[in-house]
Amino acid sequence: MPTEPGPWHPDILNTHMGCVEPTGEQLQQLASDAAADDAPITMLNMLRFREQAAYPDDFDAEPCSGEQAYARYAEGALAVMSAVGGRPIWGAEARQPVIAPGDECWDQVFLVHYPSRSAFIAMATDPEYLAIVPHRSAALADSRLILCDAPEAAPQMFGSG
Repeated sequence: MPTEPGPWHPDILNTHMGCVEPTGEQLQQLASDAAADDAPITMLNMLRFREQAAYPDDFDAEPCSGEQAYARYAEGALAVMSAVGGRPIWGAEARQPVIAPGDECWDQVFLVHYPSRSAFIAMATDPEYLAIVPHRSAALADSRLILCDAPEAAPQMFGSG
């Protein structure tokens, strides 16, 4: 009996355009790049929570705030992230945009290290992870996920190291 595609499946992604879920093209590019460059990476996460989580009608979850829904997601994501060698390395409440469009603001920002793009892809396609993605989707009004070099590259950017 065939199962329904997960929330990051290409057939589903095209119905979730915007800045909460990746597009199929973004995921395909990430996978393609992993074949050529599988060095350690850091993912910059920027999150704006909904006041009230927006769960689909067919998803069994108690009503809660967006921040609470994200905490549900994060609890499960940490185990899958750790299993592929990923780890959070920094996080903070976002306070005030200094250089940004006037309407752009974030609630939380954090960095997560992964040993490679392949490790990130393994996490993002793990069935255990896919089962908790609806908490993330329900939690967020907007987000950014930006792949960066590992932090050890930073000193070279500023002419030292």
